[in-house]
Amino acid sequence: MSFVKSAPSFRLERQPLDLRFRRAVLAARTWETSTYMRVRLEGDDLRGFTSLGSDDHMRLFFPAESAVDLDAIRQSPSREYTPLAWDAEAGWLEVEFAVHGDQGIAAPWAASAPLGSTIGVGGPRGSMVIAGRPDAWLLAGDETAVPAIRRFAALMDADAVGRILVEVTDAAHELPVAAPRGVDVSFVHRGDAFPGVALAAELDRFAEQDRPDGDVFGFVAAEQGIVKSGRRLLLERWGLASDQVVVKGYWKSGEAEYHAPH
Repeated sequence: MSFVKSAPSFRLERQPLDLRFRRAVLAARTWETSTYMRVRLEGDDLRGFTSLGSDDHMRLFFPAESAVDLDAIRQSPSREYTPLAWDAEAGWLEVEFAVHGDQGIAAPWAASAPLGSTIGVGGPRGSMVIAGRPDAWLLAGDETAVPAIRRFAALMDADAVGRILVEVTDAAHELPVAAPRGVDVSFVHRGDAFPGVALAAELDRFAEQDRPDGDVFGFVAAEQGIVKSGRRLLLERWGLASDQVVVKGYWKSGEAEYHAPH
């Protein structure tokens, strides 16, 4: 007697997008914690903006005050971020920033640039979308992955099951994630430890028997050091298919120009 393996309940599909460069202005900022904020960008160029995948990357360009034309904005320092929410008809886009002191270019701009300041938005150039329905979910990341985690959670139906782990500094910096009742949302506090170490330790505690039944979608993203623990859990201990998981470093300590793999 022969057995035919049933088709997986979901698959990850790559979909290209038309790469466009847009100009916008800073319209509003909202602090969720003392080190995490959401900004709203507005502008006619944002009409038609789209982002099909929860893990999409777009590039934000932070020009000097004197830069007004598109070519000058394109030459400005830039960083990658995940679109959180947008209205393609009204022409607005919301992005979240983790702010740690005055380091870098993007976070200080988000925290202190005057309302009305110009910004450039490039992309996304393509999306990874979930076709079908995972039987279970495991989403894990630090603050930089929260926008993607929030978007993945918004895809879940009312009967979804799984776990979401978010590493933050302490209880005062926890960032809520709306998820169905069957999805446990918990926080890992790193305190003064290097980012990602506490989350990696938590992932390393998951045993083979902790694997949910069925086809599991796994998403792990934080500082580059998380990759080893994420792959060890999802691919080795849980035996998930490599084309049904996403494990990546969203940033790398000491490398401001680091680009997360797409």
